[in-house]
Amino acid sequence: MTRSVWLKADDTVGDWEARRKRITAGLEAGVDWVLVDSEDVSKVRELGQVNVAAFANGDVHVMDAEPDAVEDLPDVTIVGKEGEGDGTVDLPADFSGSADLSTLRRSDERAHGAYVRILDKEYEAFAEAAAHDADYTIVIGEDWTIIPLENLIARIGEETELIAGVQTAQEAKTAFETLELGADAVLLDTDDPDEIRRTVDVRDESERESLDLQWATVTAIEQTGSADRVCVDTGSLFEHDEGMLVGSMSRGLFFVHAETAESPYVASRPFRVNAGAVHAYVRTPDGGTKYLAELKSGDEVQVVDTAGHTREAIVGRAKIEKRPMFRVEAETQTGDRIETLLQNAETIKVATSEGRKAVTDLAVGDEVKIYYEDTARHFGEAVEESIIEK
Repeated sequence: MTRSVWLKADDTVGDWEARRKRITAGLEAGVDWVLVDSEDVSKVRELGQVNVAAFANGDVHVMDAEPDAVEDLPDVTIVGKEGEGDGTVDLPADFSGSADLSTLRRSDERAHGAYVRILDKEYEAFAEAAAHDADYTIVIGEDWTIIPLENLIARIGEETELIAGVQTAQEAKTAFETLELGADAVLLDTDDPDEIRRTVDVRDESERESLDLQWATVTAIEQTGSADRVCVDTGSLFEHDEGMLVGSMSRGLFFVHAETAESPYVASRPFRVNAGAVHAYVRTPDGGTKYLAELKSGDEVQVVDTAGHTREAIVGRAKIEKRPMFRVEAETQTGDRIETLLQNAETIKVATSEGRKAVTDLAVGDEVKIYYEDTARHFGEAVEESIIEK
């Protein structure tokens, strides 16, 4: 599931200057959507690239724009503000007479989503009814925030994108984890730039996989001839316990540390992983692999720490040079043999049971950290197929 962060920036936030500051903070943090009043759509587009949703504000004719006003049209129109959804207009006894729901059901797609404040059980039922016709259903909890969200997650399923109103990153984390499935998105209502950034971080963390790294025992290490070696220079700084997963066999990838350690021979390069020869695989954020030779500026690679936590990094450049290499072979806990080629240099370090160790100091019997999955790969994708790599 892909999570997203929406930022609320309508007239309840304040005047345009207050709204502009909030939207700018959201753009800088990396929010996915901004929710504004319809008259602010063009102003938001001038501030930067972001998906724009707009309240109909009780006027379903907001979609009746002239062709020359395309920039004023939102990507998504939301009904419910100043209507039945927020309690401005009383809910009808029979939902079939609802103006908000009637707008959602129109064949001309005047509206794409619903905004509902969960004031009581009746409004919870109204949100459930809206979800049947809305692509996006925004629910704002009042006295009880978790129970209504749990109920809606359980009842609605995948028929709509469920968006939970939150005011903090911690509330966003709870919304993403509720009933294990969690909300699809959150609508954040805050002016605090730090809280906005933390909420975006929560979104990113919720989508990242955690890998089960294991130990493998070095069975051979030998000098080979020279090969074309790839340094992956990213647009991010690595922590001391981070690196990448690389290897000659896609089923078994070695943890190679980033060059964060100081050395008497060369300055640290905390944005770089000296990853190995051009033929080797490197793991990507989607769970696939790429050949090191394929990497180019703008590609994404997966960064992993020694505990198996992952994140993404953008490749700034891939630097290929001919260098002398070591062949490192290791045996997994299941008895499989895997290997890789790493440059013969003191600055290339791998994670061992004794701590980070230079490849030049590795010895038979050392335990090195790897990621192992008993699967074959075709064009980087895992496949159920028998492939021999040796």
